[in-house]
Amino acid sequence: MGDIISPSAELSDKLVKAAIDAGVVIMEVYNAADGISTDTKSDDSPVTIADQKAEDLILKVLKKVTPTVPVLAEESVAAGVIPDVGEQFYLVDPLDGTKEFIKKGTDFTVNIALILHGRPIMGVVYAPARNHIWVAEGPATAWEADVAPGGDVPSEADRKPLKIRKLPDAGVTAVASKSHRTPETDEFLGKFNVAELVSMGSSLKFCMIAAGEADLYPRLGRTMEWDTGAAHAVISAAGGRVLTLEGIDLTYGKKERGYDNPHFVVYGDLEPPTA
Repeated sequence: MGDIISPSAELSDKLVKAAIDAGVVIMEVYNAADGISTDTKSDDSPVTIADQKAEDLILKVLKKVTPTVPVLAEESVAAGVIPDVGEQFYLVDPLDGTKEFIKKGTDFTVNIALILHGRPIMGVVYAPARNHIWVAEGPATAWEADVAPGGDVPSEADRKPLKIRKLPDAGVTAVASKSHRTPETDEFLGKFNVAELVSMGSSLKFCMIAAGEADLYPRLGRTMEWDTGAAHAVISAAGGRVLTLEGIDLTYGKKERGYDNPHFVVYGDLEPPTA
């Protein structure tokens, strides 16, 4: 294990560029004239060549930029490549929202997170079909910007700071999964004064709250650490929280769980419900 890597604008820009460039190979598959060919992994989830190509690109960049930091990446883990992770590691989901991708929707993202002591300290979430990126440069610095696949890292002038909003008097705007809505989710939402419910896929739900466009996202279903790490970094840097149903901070590096997450809730300017 090498030295601890600290958040920096330089490292952030390299992670941002890796995600933007991964968007190129993803959109090439998305727009292919002969359609999107899919396979099924051992957990019955779909996978495409775009997942693998994007992951390969990102892993090459991370190896070059920070060669001593191990990487937990979705497709590599699926192939049995599971490195020992210590106090610092990357989480990579090269294409979160594969079902949306296959359906030619726009709710899919590239996700890169840097974890330290179980907490996400940097993160990049890129939506290539939406030409938009959300970034946590460090624990208290989050921004968003428009950028097309393969484009340059957005300049300071083109970056909009991310900050959760004050809870509206009219009530909560909640976001829920397009593909994983459950009765338990509806029961949980019943504990709040929900004025609006928005259905959205992938890690974009976190980003809506970070951008002050929503207030609450309960995920009462299985997720893996690479599904959430990058967006968790973004919402944390924007002033929000990601807590388990017991009100404890969601953490990473849960080897004993096989790197899956317990049920969790993303909160903007909200307190967890009392039992």
